[in-house]
Amino acid sequence: MLNFTRFQRQLAHGVLLTAFATLLPLSASAQTDKTFTNSIGTEFILIPAGSFTMGTDENDEDAGEDETPQHRVSISQAFYLGKYEVTQGEWVAVMGSNPSKFKGRSNPVEQVSWNDVQTFIQRLNAKEGTNKYRLPTEAEWEYAARAGTKSTYSFGDDAGQLGAYAWYDGNSGDQTHPVGQKKPNPWGLYDMHGNVWEWVNDWYDKSYYSRSPSTDPAGSSSGRYRVLRGGSWSLSAGFLRSAGRGSISPDSRYDLDGFRLARFPGQ
Repeated sequence: MLNFTRFQRQLAHGVLLTAFATLLPLSASAQTDKTFTNSIGTEFILIPAGSFTMGTDENDEDAGEDETPQHRVSISQAFYLGKYEVTQGEWVAVMGSNPSKFKGRSNPVEQVSWNDVQTFIQRLNAKEGTNKYRLPTEAEWEYAARAGTKSTYSFGDDAGQLGAYAWYDGNSGDQTHPVGQKKPNPWGLYDMHGNVWEWVNDWYDKSYYSRSPSTDPAGSSSGRYRVLRGGSWSLSAGFLRSAGRGSISPDSRYDLDGFRLARFPGQ
């Protein structure tokens, strides 16, 4: 005869295990989804924690003085980074107007200062009831741009291939272009080279690399200029290197400059 007490215990145990196995991934996925799309349509990719070599070898003929010394950096926490540069459509959805010179809903927003971007981020956080949105640090940006590579560009050292991955002075026609038209880097991020310079959070310091902490560096505590990364539609190949650095005043607005959002994981 079937032992119902034993059967019921086994059934209950099986149900609990099934429920636990089902619920656990759902709980974890809230923190670690590999992609995420927000309320204004910005697509994000989860960038894993890890380590990389930041900067340029001082023996490289293209090395800028502010790109040396090369140093190891660890990014201790995963973070989300925009799959694309923030578009004019996304900017208007939050700010209500479009400051860009080269109009196009899918083109990157430009002529926005670092200070303007902070206002955008504050409003987007308020709109979604969170405090997770931010600019990436300079170290996070280069880590994501390199995407596990050690080469001059995310696709290798041959600048002759740049046109397949970037809008720059060799192919842009002196203007920006809709995001995502070129090939992505190995982590699926588009336009990390070219189209528009991208604001990052750090204050610029020419000698920061000589004293940068090895884990989660975030730049100097103060300064005159903020850092830009990635180069733009108006610049030659050397400015678009993964290690290349730019800097201007945080209240400057140029048709070369835009940004890419970062976001802390979680709700």
